[in-house]
Amino acid sequence: MIEISELYKYYGDRRAVGPVTATIDKGEIVGLLGLNGAGKTTTLRVLACDLLPTSGTVRVGGIDVVESPHEVRKKVGYLPDTPPVYPEMTVEEYLVFAAKLRGVGAAQVQKRVGEALELTQTAVERSTPIFALSHGFRQRVGIAQAIVHRPEFVVLDEPISGLDPVQIVEMRDLVRGLGGEHTVVVSSHILSEISETCDRIFVIRDGEIVASGSEAELSSRFLRGMRLEVTLRAGDGLDAALEAMRAVSGVTSVEHAAVPSREPRAVDLTVTADGDVREELSRALVGAGHGLLELRRGERELESVFLELSRSAGTAARKKVKKKPAPEPIEEAP
Repeated sequence: MIEISELYKYYGDRRAVGPVTATIDKGEIVGLLGLNGAGKTTTLRVLACDLLPTSGTVRVGGIDVVESPHEVRKKVGYLPDTPPVYPEMTVEEYLVFAAKLRGVGAAQVQKRVGEALELTQTAVERSTPIFALSHGFRQRVGIAQAIVHRPEFVVLDEPISGLDPVQIVEMRDLVRGLGGEHTVVVSSHILSEISETCDRIFVIRDGEIVASGSEAELSSRFLRGMRLEVTLRAGDGLDAALEAMRAVSGVTSVEHAAVPSREPRAVDLTVTADGDVREELSRALVGAGHGLLELRRGERELESVFLELSRSAGTAARKKVKKKPAPEPIEEAP
């Protein structure tokens, strides 16, 4: 669906992005994770055809963003970090305007607006002026304008910024619901949201993708294993359960959790393994008749990966590197 090859973007002589080479499959939800200033927004703007690259190629659905930017824009829905809304318009008026602006035919406008309202759960506010909406609803309207023309590719820049905990859960479900029918790229610096929402993660640092993969793949690659949190029913069979867990191939250690379990009559354990052993561990415990109450990934895994990559960045930044000249700029298509 999206092919990126040797992408660079310079602002004057300052390199903001590059080199970036990646492929994103149709229907996939990809998260762009990085610190402030890492190059996330610039990368998204290039993918959304809001900004042309300095050099390299980006193809969306086989169409080059430099050769045919207007054709690419028809395939893209874009929500920047600040929703591009007109406060004096009602929600429905604004979405009708956005649909017409995106080239939706007059006969289809109301249908497409109705679909966007339903998908983003904003129909209840269709007659409300946008200035009267909460921040959470403004974000939803921002997504509605990005999908009102049924784009193949949706780009979302920090869609959960400023939302309260309830709104974050709702936005997470909304973004997940876009996958499949739409190819989605979403940026965030909130680790848990990228983990919960995305099929694959690109970690971006100093304008480059320094790691990519699922959370499990990144954890395995950079933490050299997986950490699991297991809750067992307390009882006389605990020692046998510990032995059954240690006997599972790939398990390297089983320890009592640092914080005692809040579950009544239960014990929390931390399991470290060379890879994903969740299925094997579950079968071993249940098959031996032990009371397995819960088995989950360690909550801090992605954060640990991100911190390790950030530390690598700090080390690299202290090294003296010869500055490379900027690539020759691409001329904009007329």
